Amino acid sequence: MGVGSEAAGPSGAGSGAGPASAGSVVAPAGAGGAAPAGDRSDELLRIEGLEVHFPIRRGALDVLPGRHRDVVRAVDGIDLTIRRGEVLGLVGESGSGKTTTGRVVVKLTAPTAGRVIFDGRDVTDLRDRAALRDYRQRVQVIFQDPYETLNPKQSIGDFVAEPLDVNGLASSPEDRRRRVLAALDAAGLRPAEDFARRYPHELSGGQRQRVVIAGVLVMGPELVVADEPVSMLDVSIRTELLRLMLDLRVERGLTYLFITHDLALAWVLADRIAVMYLGRIMEIGPAGQVIEDPHNPYTRALVSVSPTTTPPAAGERAQRTILVGETPDAAHIPTGCRFHPRCPLAFDRCRTEEPPLFDVGGGQAAACWLAEGGRSLPVLPPVPATTPPEAVPGA
Repeated sequence: MGVGSEAAGPSGAGSGAGPASAGSVVAPAGAGGAAPAGDRSDELLRIEGLEVHFPIRRGALDVLPGRHRDVVRAVDGIDLTIRRGEVLGLVGESGSGKTTTGRVVVKLTAPTAGRVIFDGRDVTDLRDRAALRDYRQRVQVIFQDPYETLNPKQSIGDFVAEPLDVNGLASSPEDRRRRVLAALDAAGLRPAEDFARRYPHELSGGQRQRVVIAGVLVMGPELVVADEPVSMLDVSIRTELLRLMLDLRVERGLTYLFITHDLALAWVLADRIAVMYLGRIMEIGPAGQVIEDPHNPYTRALVSVSPTTTPPAAGERAQRTILVGETPDAAHIPTGCRFHPRCPLAFDRCRTEEPPLFDVGGGQAAACWLAEGGRSLPVLPPVPATTPPEAVPGA
C-alpha cells in the first residue's frame, strides 16, 4: 500500500550542467551532474553522504556496551540528486543497496549517516507527526510485489482510500469516493466503479499493480520511488505499465526514482542512470552516454550482456563480459576498489585505493582509476566468429 497509509526513451531532461573540466574529482554534493551550488531551484531531492549500516548479532553478548560488532554496509556513502520531473534510474545487482536507498527516501529505513534534503528542507530525521504526514503525501512508493502489497480481505476501493482515511484528507464520504474513482481511472482501471467493488483475487497481476499505482496517485505525490515495479509481470504487461508511468509523469508532473536490476529498462525509461555496486555509486550520467560510452568496467559488463538490436559486424562475435564470482559480502567489503576482485581490468592501485567519482564530461562521472583525467576504458579486440566459445575468456 502507499506509504501514506502507514502510522519511450531518455528525454535528456536530467542532463544538467557538468563540472568545468573532465577528469576532476566530482564534489560529494554534486555527484550525478547536479546543478552548481547556488542554482538548485530545479532540485527536488538531494542525498548527501548517505550510509546505512546494519549491525550483525551473533550472540547474546553482542548487546553489551562497548562490544565490537560487525556491520553490513548496505549503503556506504553515496550522493545523488533528482531534479523536478526527472526519471533517475538506480541500477545494480541484488545486494547493491539500491532498494535500501529507496527505503531511506520514503522514510521506511533510518540512515546511519548522511542527509536527505527534499525541496530544500532537511528531512533526514523527521519527528513531528504533521511534518512526516506532509512528507509522505508528497513522496510515495511502488513496491515490487503487488501480491504482497494488497490485502486480500480489503476491497480495491478501500485499499486506495486507506491513505486518505489514515491522513484525514477526505472532507466527506463523497469526496473520498470521488478521489478513489479518479485515482483508479488515472491508473487505467476502467470503469472505476466496477474495479472499486472488486477484491485482489479477481484481478490479474497487471491489474493489481495498477491498483498499487492508484493507491499512490490518490495522495497526489511529487516524487515516486518505484522499486522494481514491473519485474514480476509479463513483458507485454510491463510495456503497458511503463507507458502509464511515463504518461503520468507528463500529466501530473511526477518525478521518479526508478530502481531496477535491468540496465536496458533503465535506458528506455530514465533521463539519467546511476549504477550502484556494493553500496557505492560506480557511474552516473545521462542515460544515453552511460550506455553508449561506459567509463567503469562494471557498467561496461552490464551493458555487454544487455539485449541489443545492433548485431555484431560480419565475421565477429558479440563482445560480452561475463563477471566471475559472487558479489562480496557487504559485511566484508574488499579494500581499494570494491569491484576489483571481479574486474577484468584491475591493476595494483585498484587493490589498495578506492577511486572517487571522476568527471568524464557531459555530466557523466565514473568511480574508476582508469577514468581519471577523463580517459576511456581500454578497447578489447573483437572476437572472431570462428573462435570456439570455450576459447573465449569469460564465455
